[in-house]
Amino acid sequence: MSQEPSSESDAATTAGDAPALPVLRLKHHEERRIAAGHLWIFSNEVDTTATPLSGFAPGALVAVRSYRDRFLGYAYVNPHALIAARILTRDAGLVPGPSLIVHRLRVALALRERLYAEPYYRLVHGESDALPGLVVDRYDDLLVAQIATAGMEAQKEAIVAALDKVVRPRVVVFKNDSGARELENLPKYIEAVRGELPATVTVREDGLAFTAPLADGQKTGWFYDQSANRRQFLPLVRGLGRVLDVFSYAGGWAVPAARGGAAVTCIDSSAAALEAARANAAANGTTVTTLRSDAFDALEAMHAARERFDAVIVDPPAFIKRRKDQGKGEAAYKRLNQLALQLLPRDGLLISCSCSYHLEPAALLDAIQKGARHLGRFVQVLASGGQGPDHPVHPAIPETRYLKAFLCRATHE
Repeated sequence: MSQEPSSESDAATTAGDAPALPVLRLKHHEERRIAAGHLWIFSNEVDTTATPLSGFAPGALVAVRSYRDRFLGYAYVNPHALIAARILTRDAGLVPGPSLIVHRLRVALALRERLYAEPYYRLVHGESDALPGLVVDRYDDLLVAQIATAGMEAQKEAIVAALDKVVRPRVVVFKNDSGARELENLPKYIEAVRGELPATVTVREDGLAFTAPLADGQKTGWFYDQSANRRQFLPLVRGLGRVLDVFSYAGGWAVPAARGGAAVTCIDSSAAALEAARANAAANGTTVTTLRSDAFDALEAMHAARERFDAVIVDPPAFIKRRKDQGKGEAAYKRLNQLALQLLPRDGLLISCSCSYHLEPAALLDAIQKGARHLGRFVQVLASGGQGPDHPVHPAIPETRYLKAFLCRATHE
């Protein structure tokens, strides 16, 4: 059992006991967003005349001060990134150190242990758990971490020590292969710093057991953020005859639908993902049919063959990773949902998801509606969802709210 979270006053070195940190000064009026609770400082907000960014090493700790010399917080800095600094604490009397990471981990763990009966969840969700740039997913005694920033990379040893102290894992893996690291000029790598690097991770979700690829898998191996949506939506899918799971990965949606009695077809472009989906179905006493294909091509071919499914699930990767992708990405969401709707009979169900932060929930709903209107269909929204509670949202940082999902009924007018 983990220890109770200590107070933050016990969590870091006092300013009087630590050497003074270099100052990062902001331009006039640029402190307003930080004062409102946001943790990011962009490079164009820094007073580079007073504090040139070139004077800081990537990952260095700094004291952030306003144009009028008001203390705003302690942060780590990366002079080569658009997000030049990220706030770690706003307490002027405390300098961030290893004990602060331990404290933040204890606070994060206390929330998850309150929410989940079994140790399968996202343990750390970056900025929302006051550890910006760090994600940790827990698979019982196996932890998979991802570091996205130079500041957290500089704290890697302290992170491992803190995980050892708070969670006592058997295995700790850093799966640092995300595209976000390129923005911070960090190399990509995967390594086990505790134990041996496993080929797969094992997950338990709502009484079912899953195995997913790790090194060759997506994210940290599993999509914990969709767990709450699967729990909410899938009871309405059970009992249906045919279900199509598009972008199925290892069967997180497909296997429980099959266990509920549906004949499920999985579509994915990854052979390893489909192999995992078949194995997960078998491990849970059921079967799924798999099709390796580009999703759009497969949906078009199924429409040409006049195939019909009682429910279609579309859970694609992010089509909009940057604002410049907005137009093309919104068109892709509209086309995908239209193709899915074409395969539904009267009263068919559509589960449509997006993990693109830049796509607002209303925009996804608009893509569904436009696809329906193009086909002369009428769509009703039965339920909506977002990321699970182990992916908490920071109210001052809209970027931490990214996942949206709708369960819709499609009829004919």
